[in-house]
Amino acid sequence: MSTATLLRDEIESQVLTLPAKAFLTKLARTFEERRQELLARRRVRQQQIDAGRQPDFLPETAAIREQEWTVAPIPPDLLDRRVEITGPVDRKMIINALNSGANVFMADFEDSNAPTWQNNLEGQANLRDTVAGTISYTSPEGKHYQLNSQVATLMVRPRGWHLDEKHFEVDGKPISASLFDFGLYFFHNVDQLVAKGTGPYFYLPKMESHLEARLWNDVFNFAQDELGIARGTIRATVLIETILAAFEMDEILYELKDHSAGLNCGRWDYIFSFIKKFRHRPGYILPDRTRVTMDRPFLKSYVDLLIQTCHRRGAHAMGGMAAQIPIKHDPAANEAALEKVRQDKLREVRAGHDGTWVAHPGLVPVAAQVFDAGMRGPNQLGITRDDVRVTASDLLAVPDGEITADGLRTNVDIGIQYLESWLRGSGCVPIYNLMEDAATAEISRSQVWQWMHHGARLADGRVVTERLVEQVIHELVPTESLAARLFHELMTGSTFPEFLTLVAYEYLD
Repeated sequence: MSTATLLRDEIESQVLTLPAKAFLTKLARTFEERRQELLARRRVRQQQIDAGRQPDFLPETAAIREQEWTVAPIPPDLLDRRVEITGPVDRKMIINALNSGANVFMADFEDSNAPTWQNNLEGQANLRDTVAGTISYTSPEGKHYQLNSQVATLMVRPRGWHLDEKHFEVDGKPISASLFDFGLYFFHNVDQLVAKGTGPYFYLPKMESHLEARLWNDVFNFAQDELGIARGTIRATVLIETILAAFEMDEILYELKDHSAGLNCGRWDYIFSFIKKFRHRPGYILPDRTRVTMDRPFLKSYVDLLIQTCHRRGAHAMGGMAAQIPIKHDPAANEAALEKVRQDKLREVRAGHDGTWVAHPGLVPVAAQVFDAGMRGPNQLGITRDDVRVTASDLLAVPDGEITADGLRTNVDIGIQYLESWLRGSGCVPIYNLMEDAATAEISRSQVWQWMHHGARLADGRVVTERLVEQVIHELVPTESLAARLFHELMTGSTFPEFLTLVAYEYLD
């Protein structure tokens, strides 16, 4: 037996204790049927959109949108979230992120984590050591890392409702990856978190409706009751990163009212969701991704509505990700990249956001400087954005712009590079001075699929065909690889898998 296998078995025995497994089993038996019903509801809504039905604000929940109510008061250590850093759950990353000077670190089991069994188990062990304050790391070169006396507040992002954890079965079926990630972190750490004056804080991804938020709220209540923890101890920020969730922001906050910590503009996945949901509709073809910027009306409307909704309800409205990586070898290019970050964060603070995301510790001072100058208090909850009037048409306005050969090539290039790393177990990948996660590959493959299936024409006159896509792949990856083969199928197949991670997960240990 290899050293790696011995290490994994040791970690597994520490993380998957008999009481922890019993807790996970209870969660699965209580909520799995409802999860499957909600996933089936997603499929029905997709069929309705394919048939021409437009998303809209729900008439049956109009009273919730019209009534005056607020979420529970914000915990003291979440009042100021002006800069949040995100990253996977590996040991060195956790230490560096907590020491980065950011207000919050979101430890990610989702889009920046390739969900190998090893990564998921080590991630839980790493977070357990983090909460205990004992986490440390020594690099192969002998450099030692440990926590500073002052560190960021910890939040955790479990995987979405659509994913399974194939290594842990309950009654012969894989457990929900959401319940697995949430359940283990909550079970092992809630008592110590509360004793430290903080709590189990979460980011919730990929939701498509308030009914999915209701399921999370019921999971929270069940888990707290099961372990004798006061209801409301858990707090969760929901990423609004699907086009359907944008129509139910009030309702999502309402469902999680006693556990809510706000909403976040998960903009890259939001763009992916927009393409995915309207993939069969020829009137919804998006231009090159570089042309789909946050000043486009459909994205500006989404941001403005999120801020208005959150502040009306006493909840934080968090901004989006700056994925740039400092360019140490080229000072001029580095300054240009940092200026893009400054301008993006300036847009966010002026719009009324209460904080923002960065992917690299080197961007924390840049984002903090902008928010320190533009945000007088710990947040901007007093900015109510009464000027905002967003309609369904505003959220569905398709941006114009060219589709170019460079845009096609970039999508294929970055998508294959990312998937190659993901299949090797790394879900947070530096590519061309940007820190990419699964959302990047999702946009890339969904755009190419959309362009090809609707016969979109490039700016140079060529039509996007399967043959053209194959030609680009061969130019970029002359020797066939698993990543290139899978990405080719994802870009050109007759059917459109809902998530590339569902397809690629079959190839992970």
